[in-house]
Formats: sequence, structure tokens, C-alpha cells
Amino acid sequence: MNTPALPPLPCYLNGEYTLLPDAKISVMDRGFVLGDGVYEVLPAYGSCLFRFEQHMARLERSLAELRIPNPHSRAQWRAIAARLVSDYARGSEGDPEKMDQMVYLQVTRGVALREHAMLPGLTPTVFVMTNVMKQPSATQRGEGARCVTAEDFRWKKAHIKSTSLLGGVMARQISVDADADETIMFRDGFLSEAAASNVWIVKDGVLMGPPRDNLVLEGIRYALLDEICSVHGITIELRRISREEVLDADEVLLTSATKEVLPVTRIDGQPVGDGRPGPVYDQLYAGYQAAKLQARLRRQP
Repeated sequence: MNTPALPPLPCYLNGEYTLLPDAKISVMDRGFVLGDGVYEVLPAYGSCLFRFEQHMARLERSLAELRIPNPHSRAQWRAIAARLVSDYARGSEGDPEKMDQMVYLQVTRGVALREHAMLPGLTPTVFVMTNVMKQPSATQRGEGARCVTAEDFRWKKAHIKSTSLLGGVMARQISVDADADETIMFRDGFLSEAAASNVWIVKDGVLMGPPRDNLVLEGIRYALLDEICSVHGITIELRRISREEVLDADEVLLTSATKEVLPVTRIDGQPVGDGRPGPVYDQLYAGYQAAKLQARLRRQP
């Protein structure tokens, strides 16, 4: 089987700006042999890095959990990401101010002979790249996502945004095999999250999501939805949500950097509510777009 050629996307590796096909790391990098690293995905709308400070705070928490020293200050991270966004926009055919990008940051513990212990004193490997951000189309939003359910078989440190994503890969493949868009997972009968999204339900106009704990990767949209709900007068609750509550919900929503807010209209082949995107989704999506516009106008996160 042939290996697909990598596109010449701009990237940053260990202090140097280069193109993706030219970026090389050691085969003994602990991110490669052990998955010993963390990552972040930052949306960039036009030239605006959206919710940058919140993404950096989560990156810092993940690094601290794995005892990997943060190789850059927030100002340095911002400068790297902003340059890549600018480089990509200049090489594109579209209007740079209207181009949405996805900036991927990865930090691994560094290079060493294979050893499970957290070896001290290594120089972290830093990799950053950007690409166009593919978002759901208007048709996909109008029809809503189709999801399937599965038991959450992943580890209990889901709050770390780790590069060890095999559990997520296997969970996502469940939905691919079922010709669905996403896999919603439950642990001991309670909602955790989806393969690559946070999951929310709406019942009687109240938005509900799992609590902030080690079983869920707290998406940046947790705080953003809280802000939007406050503006629109929507009650939001974080608590344990049973499988039965999910299947009986009026609305089910997915959130992530690329999906933003996306309605779920079918789960395991059955309709959610009346099988159409609901009014709370409409309010949250409109609020999300307003937050993006405000950030772009202010040129700050």
C-alpha cells in the first residue's frame, strides 16, 4: 500500500519553521514510541485565534499532569500559531480574513531510549501545524448528526488531552462501521463523551452535560456554552446523566472545535425528540457565531 504524499503545509518543529513533508523527528521520540505527549487544537477564524487563553490553560494543565515542562510562554505559543496562520493564508487562494483554520499543537516528553518511567531532564519535542478547518455544512446542520452508542472502554484520565488516542480511534471506528457520524459513550450507565466531542442533552429547555472530572475531557466549549446560556437565559446543569435520559432527551448536541455546536437527530437509528434540530440548539449556534464575530472584530480571544 502506498503512503499518501503529505501536502506542503506550513509547520513548526523544535524552533524551525518548515513545510510538513520536511519535518522529521527521531524514531525514539517518546511521543512516537509511547504516546507520551499532549496536544491542543485551536480554531483560527480569519487571523483571530479563538479562545486562545482557554486553550493555553488546558495545555498547561495537561502538561502538568504528565510532568512535562512547558517549553514556551503563552506569548511565544501565540507568536508561533499566528505566524503559521498567516503563512497558510498567504499561500491560499481565498480571502485570509475569511479563512477558518485549525492550529494543531503537540508537545512530547522528548527523545530517549524506550523506558516507561517519566525520565527527567529531556528536551520536549514541539510540533505545530495548521490546515483549513472543515466544518459541518448547512445541510449537515439542518439534517443533524446520526450517532451510535457504545460502552466507554477508555482509560480514566480522560481530562488529559493526551496524544494516546487509540481509544478514541477505536470508538470513532464504531460509528464509521455503522455509517454514522459519531459514537456517544457511556461508563457504568452514565454519559461520558463522544469519540471526538463533548455531548449535551436538553430536557424541558434545560441544557445538561457531564460534570467536569477525570472521566471527560473538558472542552473549551464548556465555558463558552455557559456564557451563551447566561445571555439567552438558558439554565445549564452539569451532573451525571443516565443513558435513559440521553435516549429520552428533547435535544442532543455535540460540541468540539471543528463541530462548534452540532445537533444530533438520530441515536442508534431512533429519532431524538421530533427528529429535527431543536430551539435550544438554534440559540446556542447563533450565540456561538456571535462570539466568533465579536472575537474577530476585537482581534483578541
